[in-house]
Amino acid sequence: MKKDIKKVVLAYSGGLDTSIIIPWLKENYNDPEIIAVSGNVGQADELEGLEEKAIKTGASKIYIEDLTEEFVEEMVIPTVQAGAKYEEYLMGTALARPIIAKRLCEIALKEGADAICHGCTGKGNDQVRFELAIKAFAPELTIIAPWREWDIKSREEEIAYAEAHDVPLKINRETNYSKDKNMWHLSHEGLDLEDTGNEPLYEKEGFLEMGVSPLQAPDEPTYLTLEFEAGKPVALDGVKMSAKEIILKLNVLGGENGIGLLDIVENRLVGMKCRGVYETPGGAILYFAHNYLETLCLDKMTKHKKEELSITFGELLYNGQWYTPLREALSAFVSKTQEHVTGKVRIKLYKGNMIKAGAWSDWSLYSEEIATFEEDEVYDQTDATGFINLWGLPISVQAQVNAKNKKK
Repeated sequence: MKKDIKKVVLAYSGGLDTSIIIPWLKENYNDPEIIAVSGNVGQADELEGLEEKAIKTGASKIYIEDLTEEFVEEMVIPTVQAGAKYEEYLMGTALARPIIAKRLCEIALKEGADAICHGCTGKGNDQVRFELAIKAFAPELTIIAPWREWDIKSREEEIAYAEAHDVPLKINRETNYSKDKNMWHLSHEGLDLEDTGNEPLYEKEGFLEMGVSPLQAPDEPTYLTLEFEAGKPVALDGVKMSAKEIILKLNVLGGENGIGLLDIVENRLVGMKCRGVYETPGGAILYFAHNYLETLCLDKMTKHKKEELSITFGELLYNGQWYTPLREALSAFVSKTQEHVTGKVRIKLYKGNMIKAGAWSDWSLYSEEIATFEEDEVYDQTDATGFINLWGLPISVQAQVNAKNKKK
């Protein structure tokens, strides 16, 4: 019952959706106390002025939680190690939601809240991601999803509601792309992008925020060397640093060279297709380099099975099922595969392209001595005759049976 909700913890970004939710909750839930929680996953300038804005619009207090280390260590790196994608998408939004929702639950339980509220739409995937995580950590709390309750039907109506309630906004009606930003990516949806016939405005000033169009990238390539230990990045260009620091530096290098742009029509969990343009400059480089090193360090069967399971891993993350036994089991498998993924890779960045420029590992399974096309003394080519005869035995038997029966 709405009247029983006395205290609400709100997932608060300061964006359009969550900004108008505060006055809406006050009007529609018997004026409850509202505690805003913002999870810092690297959205940078979006956090500026957040506290003042939340209090001004009706929140009693705000938590601004630095989750950047947890975001990288608990979500990003395990997913990169898994090689998991969702239909080419590197899942920047999906990666952030579980860690934010987990902290929401921790604060809600600490504050003795009755409910947790989020600003996800009834059309999107994020509502599922938030709510499944809440069910994992605070199943007894009520979940409030205004987009599934209120009469507001569009972002235009949201803006009108905000203006009527004196809620300050950083956007205007002409530049109202729906965006999600963190240290891993930036997404763009809506407006002209809803027509799949429209080319993204990559060269338009202000459209891209993490980098430039490949057309505007330098005419000279940029080389970089990444070092991994057990599948985790530990150094960039010979300088030891944390995975978080590496990602931030790769964002700069990748962005400058037009790396990591993706225009995709993806299949949402709720059953519809949606077009998005994503910027993931550092993430694209990290995935490319890690996979490059794995081609040296993993045996064929492990590599192939890992690629197969990475699809499931990506689906679990995309679909909000991070805190599940299956995902944990897959992570255990991935961790085992990474034990010897240690070495260095060199990448050349040039106008949106990533080009392999060398790889080295003490755990490399590649043997130049065996693989050479020149004369060697370690591989007896006559051995292949018996191997092919045994490998092809089922084919030979089938052919003989077929021939025999055709004569009848």
